[in-house]
Amino acid sequence: MPLRLCGGLLIPLLRLLNMVRVIAGEFKSRKLKTLDGQATRPTSDRLKETLFNLVQSRISGSTFLDCFAGSGSVGIEALSRCAGFVVFVEESPSAVKVIRKNLALLGEDLSPRCQILSRKAETGLKSLERTGRKFDIVFLDPPYADADQYPRVFEQLQNCELLSDEALVVAEHSKFLALPAQVMHLERRREVRQGDSVLSLYHFQA
Repeated sequence: MPLRLCGGLLIPLLRLLNMVRVIAGEFKSRKLKTLDGQATRPTSDRLKETLFNLVQSRISGSTFLDCFAGSGSVGIEALSRCAGFVVFVEESPSAVKVIRKNLALLGEDLSPRCQILSRKAETGLKSLERTGRKFDIVFLDPPYADADQYPRVFEQLQNCELLSDEALVVAEHSKFLALPAQVMHLERRREVRQGDSVLSLYHFQA
C-alpha cells in the first residue's frame, strides 16, 4: 500500500475517507465521501459555495458537466440545486466508486438525472459528442500538475460541439497558473481568487 509521511506519521495514501457536505438545495447538509490524495483533490466547501453563488441563476433545469469529477461533489451540488441533467466524467476507478456511493447515499444512483462516464476526459467528451447533448454549464478541475488539460478541454468542448449558446465554462486552477483570456469562442469574463485557488469563468458565444 502506498504511504506518505505527514507530520512525522506514516498514513496510507488514498485510503483516508474525508467528508464534504452538500451546501444547498434538495440534499442540503448531507455528507458526502471523498478520497484523500493529490490525484483526487476535492473542491473545498468554501470554494464550492463561491462557485454556485456565481452560477446559481443558471442552474435550474440546466445540463451540467462535471469534468475531472473526483468524488462528484460539484456535480451532486448541481443536482441538489435542480440541474436538469448532470454528467460526471472521471478516469480514476477509485473516485468513480466514491461517486457511485455518494449518489447511492442520496438515492440518485439509478436516477435518470445523471450519468457517470468512467474514462479519461478526452474519451468522455468524444463519447458525449456522439449523443448530441449540449451543456449549459461545464466545471473542470483537472489535477493542478496536469495544467495542459485546460486548453485541451476548452478546445475539445468546442470542436465536439458540446456547448449550448451562451454556455458557461468554469475552470478551477492554481493561482500560480495563468489561463488564456480566450480560446476560440470561449472568452474569460471573470476571475475569482480564494486562497491558493482561482475560478476562471468563460462565456461561450458561437
